[in-house]
Amino acid sequence: MAKKILVTGGSGYIGSHTAVELLQKGYEVLIADNLSNSSADIPQRIKAITGILPGFEKIDLAERDAALGFFRRNKDLDAVIHFAALKAVGESVQFPLLYYRNNINSTLNILEGMKENGIRHIVFSSSCTVYGQPDRLPVTETAPIKQAVSPYGNTKQICEEIINDSCAISQMSAIHLRYFNPIGAHGSALIGELPLGVPNNLMPFITQVAIGKRDYLRVWGNDYSTPDGTAIRDYIHVVDLAQAHIIAIERLLEGRNREKTEVFNLGTGKGFSVLEVIRSFEKVSGEKPEYRFMARRQGDVEQVWADTALANEVLGWKAEKGLDEMTLSAWRWEQHLAGIEKV
Repeated sequence: MAKKILVTGGSGYIGSHTAVELLQKGYEVLIADNLSNSSADIPQRIKAITGILPGFEKIDLAERDAALGFFRRNKDLDAVIHFAALKAVGESVQFPLLYYRNNINSTLNILEGMKENGIRHIVFSSSCTVYGQPDRLPVTETAPIKQAVSPYGNTKQICEEIINDSCAISQMSAIHLRYFNPIGAHGSALIGELPLGVPNNLMPFITQVAIGKRDYLRVWGNDYSTPDGTAIRDYIHVVDLAQAHIIAIERLLEGRNREKTEVFNLGTGKGFSVLEVIRSFEKVSGEKPEYRFMARRQGDVEQVWADTALANEVLGWKAEKGLDEMTLSAWRWEQHLAGIEKV
């Protein structure tokens, strides 16, 4: 029988792409999502790509009774990939209690549900924000975990620690995947990044300005100590990222993990500035979205990119897609959405 994987937050950006990759590899997928930042039609879009409709339940996993009831109804799960979280750095600075309550409570409830029902494997959606502004670049998994510069980053640090402590005294094992900056969309243009309201991330803001949904792009800071003054990030295509989750879950299911908890950076190992991303988009799309420089945004680090050697060598995973492919796929997704809205 196919292994059954729970994808929390599976209607979201990275979760939906990971659900596609799981289904295409023969896994059974159950999505749990409260739809707070995603669309109810995502399971049907996943079916349009894969030919298979994933299981779906609308649920707020931060609510303990609801979460434990969900796990009691789904005792046959083989593993969990945990994406469900609020994820905007700037918003977390404005609403810290919201972020702590949602992100930490959902993780506690998931772990309790797993323990109660004998589910032993979890892949956790972590973040490079746990490193803060690193002392050395590229940043490795052994870099010190600094005091977080945002409540969002702090929730990722705390949740990693909670998972580590839970695994240490139980049969559970975990892999923390520390993402750098996912962008792009599935090649079908049927799923992609779809923020509700004003985007907090760079790429959907660029595409929404280019398509005419927004007047101009806000570039937060042009006075950083970088070649062009704008912040530098390691951008990774969301499909490359999703494929890493399948490798990680198989590593746990097959018992190939070397420790009860393992950590891997997921990035390309290259840093691109905000202006470089805009230039790439202009090249592949032929559009020139207007942008304006704004003051630095609280909670943002100046520059960070990954050392990916551990994921390359131990997981056998490597990001394949370049920046132009990332920005072009994001544009095709935005154009697809525009076509839907015109009908």
